[in-house]
Amino acid sequence: MAKKSAVERNKNRARQARRYAAKRAALKAIVHDGNSAPEERFQASLKLAELPRNSAKVRIRNRCEVTGRPRAYYRKLRVSRIALRDLASNGQIPGMVKSSW
Repeated sequence: MAKKSAVERNKNRARQARRYAAKRAALKAIVHDGNSAPEERFQASLKLAELPRNSAKVRIRNRCEVTGRPRAYYRKLRVSRIALRDLASNGQIPGMVKSSW
């Protein structure tokens, strides 16, 4: 199991990313628009910098839903390789059988 504080910190980042997504997208559109005035683009970039760092989507870490492990994460199943093996061994994932010989 991962540290509870790390898992909660990541959940907080996800909440902030959802909260500021529209505002961040609008400001980014202004910054990347080549037709707008340079002063307007500069002001938009300053406002973007004032937003909380944890509101950026790139700061969210993919973590296992079962254990909170940050590495060896399968996106499709949202679990780590270790949790995937345990769930497959217990027969809790439909169609998946752990090989043994």
